Amino acid sequence: MKAELKSLQEKTLKLVILYRKTHQENSRLRKELADTQSQNKKLNEKITTATQRLEKLLLNISDNES
Repeated sequence: MKAELKSLQEKTLKLVILYRKTHQENSRLRKELADTQSQNKKLNEKITTATQRLEKLLLNISDNES
C-alpha cells in the first residue's frame, strides 16, 4: 500500500510538472501568435498602401501618355 501511494505521489508530481511546462509553453505560443498576427496586419496595411500608390502612378503614366 505504501509503495502504491508513493508511486501515485510521483505520478501526480510528474503530471503537475508537465502541466506547468505545458501551460508556460501555451502562454508563450499565445504571445507569439498575437505578435505574429499584429506584424501580419501591419505588413498587409503596407501592401495595401503600396498597391494604391502604384495604381495611382500607373494611372498618372497612362494620363500623361495620352
